[in-house]
Amino acid sequence: MKKLSILVFAICLALTSCKEGGSTKEDFTPSSIGQVNSLTVVMSNELWEGKVGDNVRDHFAASVVGIAWNEPIFTLRHLPETVFTGAVRKSRSVLVVQKKDTTNMSYINSNMYARPQNVAVVVGSTEEGIIETLNKQADHIISEFNKTDLKVTQGNFKRSLNKETDIQDKFGVKMDIPSVYNVGKSEDNFVWLDRSIKNGTMNLIVYALPWDSFSNDATFISDIVRKRDSIGKKYIPGPNEGTYMDTEKAFAPSVYPAEIGGKKAAEVRGRWEIYNYSMAGPYVSYIINDKENNRKLVVEGFTFAPAAVKRDFMFELEAIVKTLRFVPKTAE
Repeated sequence: MKKLSILVFAICLALTSCKEGGSTKEDFTPSSIGQVNSLTVVMSNELWEGKVGDNVRDHFAASVVGIAWNEPIFTLRHLPETVFTGAVRKSRSVLVVQKKDTTNMSYINSNMYARPQNVAVVVGSTEEGIIETLNKQADHIISEFNKTDLKVTQGNFKRSLNKETDIQDKFGVKMDIPSVYNVGKSEDNFVWLDRSIKNGTMNLIVYALPWDSFSNDATFISDIVRKRDSIGKKYIPGPNEGTYMDTEKAFAPSVYPAEIGGKKAAEVRGRWEIYNYSMAGPYVSYIINDKENNRKLVVEGFTFAPAAVKRDFMFELEAIVKTLRFVPKTAE
């Protein structure tokens, strides 16, 4: 009996040691590299310089919605397969396009050479087949690349977070907001945080609207503009007397379904301007269906950065909003 107990103990000890001291592939996978919104495209020079390359650029370097200048969704870097070795294999987002005598197909491998990483592979026997597959799968591939970039960006926020509680106090929500943002205005139904950037600012605002603010689908977009303009006029003054933020009328906002904090929401992308003053820029607004509190909660990010690339600024603001979670208010 004693020998049996010793044997069982020895087996348990061995299993524990293997579990704790054993190594997995994950332990040795290096960290991925590259800026967010960048994409390494691996394909032959022949494909890159022809209609397949044009199709890749049409999808993956399309202009970001809501930004006046043509800023691409991804900054593309092309490499032929023979050069895709060494450190470049650690790129976070990789698209491999190959022409082979095989069935048209596409798939995404996670963490092949680094972590986190997505390697999307599109294969076809003809250029037409490759293009057909890209047309079908590009949106899904872009979404997966964006999800990973968002997670990386949100992870970076945690290094130093803003500790101010105005948003939680007033609205019962929290977000992972970097400490470089500071509350500049805090009123009963409005909080405004901003951070300075070169020659401009990045801004985050939160406010609530009545639950029935958007009761008519036919007038949804015009109602969004009207409500947004009323908030801008009340809370966001321009540099001169009589000036304030409103929505640029020449640029119709684009609306997409979204989910924020576990609740259904509308994502609105467009351009703001200052009434009677030459200032403008992009915004992304999330209108969250908060039925439990009988309200529409609005969280918006907007950027003022003349003559600067705004894509990555707007991506950071989107990443902040998508950390939102509902929590008890700390004050009434």
